[in-house]
Amino acid sequence: MLHKSVLLDEVLSGLQPPKGGIFVDATIGSAGHALALSKIIGKKGLLIGIEADPERAQKSLKFLEKGEAKKIVVNKNFREIKKILDQLKIKEVDGILFDLGLNSEQLESSGRGFSFQKNEPLLMNFGENPKFTAKDIVNDWAEENISQIIWGFGGEKFARRIAKKIVERRKEKKLETTEELVKIIQEALPKRQKKGQRGGSRSGKKIHPATKTFQALRIAVNEELPALEEGLKDAFEKLRNGGRMAVISFHQLEDRLVKKYFRKLKEEGLGKILFKKPITPKIKELRENPRSRSAKLRIIEKI
Repeated sequence: MLHKSVLLDEVLSGLQPPKGGIFVDATIGSAGHALALSKIIGKKGLLIGIEADPERAQKSLKFLEKGEAKKIVVNKNFREIKKILDQLKIKEVDGILFDLGLNSEQLESSGRGFSFQKNEPLLMNFGENPKFTAKDIVNDWAEENISQIIWGFGGEKFARRIAKKIVERRKEKKLETTEELVKIIQEALPKRQKKGQRGGSRSGKKIHPATKTFQALRIAVNEELPALEEGLKDAFEKLRNGGRMAVISFHQLEDRLVKKYFRKLKEEGLGKILFKKPITPKIKELRENPRSRSAKLRIIEKI
């Protein structure tokens, strides 16, 4: 499946990239946003991409050849953004984008178990050499800790039931694949919740019973929330006065963290929040790309 860049027009309008500007795409993915920025900032501009997944970093660099700006793609986590820019001897940038969504191609072809719709090894790590994988969590961690992760990072109200079923099943056999985990989740749910789909998304659309558990495990494996907190702080420090930072989030924990940090910057007189409420996809985009339904865009300007 071809990845579609979420809220592309809104991002470009909000960031207002100048010709010859320096921009960072901190989550470059398939480089859709980055390519559009590259074409606007032109030959005198510089586009720096950051990507934790080494395979995706290579693909994005190749894709950016279609753009006009000079480009650098770094295979690192965005929590290292300050270090990356310091090493490149870049003191400040005109704009920064964080798109926190899971890339469609990662879902479809990563082979790392991000999707509950494919039978793959239960890993869920973006970068190489993770501290632990999803397989480690479900096979080795205490039931209470598994439950806390599924509830805390996924908002799954049946977290205790799912954690209990995971622990019961792993006594019989070590859990290795996404398919095994999906079956366990479905067995753990009450009968009325098992039939393939259930309520729970912001748009009112039905979601798969495994959605929240898989989200929670992915966030835990990649330490996404601490990384985001560090990345936002260091990124803002690297913005020039008048520069803008845009963040697209896809679930409440991320959006809450971004909202809280932006509000703090505003209260300290360091930033101007450009929109009172987050920007969400229009009906046309929702129809063309249903995965965009939970996206929220927030933008802040450094003052």
